[in-house]
Amino acid sequence: MILLEIFFFILCFIVINMVAIYPIVVYLINRNKALWKRTDNYQPSVSILFAARNEEKVIEERIKNLASQNYDFNKVEVYVGSDASEDATNEILLRLQNDFSWLKIFISDRRIGKAGILNELIEKVNNDILLFTDANTIFEKDALKNLVQDFYDEKVGGVCGRLVLIDDEKVRSRGVEELNYWQYETFIKRGEGRNGILLAANGGIFAIRKNLYKQIPTEKAVTDDLFISLSVIEQGYRFTYCEEAVAYENTGKDIKSEYKRKVRFSATNFQTLADFKNLLTGKNRLLAYAFFSHKVTRWFLPMLLFLILILSGLLAKENSIILAAYILQLLFYLSAFGGFLFSLVRIRISVFSLPYFFVISNIAVAAGFIRFLKKKHSVIWESTER
Repeated sequence: MILLEIFFFILCFIVINMVAIYPIVVYLINRNKALWKRTDNYQPSVSILFAARNEEKVIEERIKNLASQNYDFNKVEVYVGSDASEDATNEILLRLQNDFSWLKIFISDRRIGKAGILNELIEKVNNDILLFTDANTIFEKDALKNLVQDFYDEKVGGVCGRLVLIDDEKVRSRGVEELNYWQYETFIKRGEGRNGILLAANGGIFAIRKNLYKQIPTEKAVTDDLFISLSVIEQGYRFTYCEEAVAYENTGKDIKSEYKRKVRFSATNFQTLADFKNLLTGKNRLLAYAFFSHKVTRWFLPMLLFLILILSGLLAKENSIILAAYILQLLFYLSAFGGFLFSLVRIRISVFSLPYFFVISNIAVAAGFIRFLKKKHSVIWESTER
């Protein structure tokens, strides 16, 4: 029993480290120390890229939003790849191409997936900085100008902007609490970015140096923005975070769509982490600690929580601390069930909806892990409506 108790407390420490200790550590380290040179007047040439699949509802707004950027467009080119769109996306893009000389269109007549589209676009771009975004993202007018400033330092290989998620009470009443989680995640990204070790860029707004781009695998499904971010860090470059480069996206419309999205990208995240497992044993100890805490532990959290629940149930009679932990877990999961019931009648009470969203999210991660093990995750998928 003693060994099981020790194992229980080790598992608890790993989870507590991920949730609380690691975010505080990366926030405090080098808090007031600049690690790289920066200027407010740097305007390198930039190639903006994104893939689109049946985006007729948002594609025109997206292009016009890019056109409104406060930047010298003699230094900008925008490449949009349509992944065999079946709606009016292609027609809209071709029409807009007549209005904007910097807009370049690539239309694939067969599905090749987002990774395939991005790999194709990279072969066509001319500029030194690659900015990745999504069809449903909206930039503030100075987002591009602010995002590229860190590239003044040659040791900076990538920069992530601040993605702000937008939801409403109707969405939250359906059990979607993505906004609260995202605020916590953004706090961690700030700390990592301050240390130049940001592990996963926001897919809606981030940039890297063109010479650091590695072809995204298409024979297996990976998370493209995570793969690109980790490949930059793996090459020994810093990946920073720019608070002033702001972009907006809507959250998922309901818990069902969010669940499907999380299952899909959880499966690809496990594949991506497996490809970069060497970061756990690299010379950069802070990076190894970050990778273990923010990524490895995060994606194995459902399994850790399950083990903690089982062990605490078995050991509750042996240790009063473990008994208290067991009771707290039962109350938490009971609250999650209450959140599920309230979501059925469109009632949102945070003390119930937050545990419910947490539990559903981790069930999705576990389902994604099973899909990863069965190799049933595809490189081609439909985007989730947001």
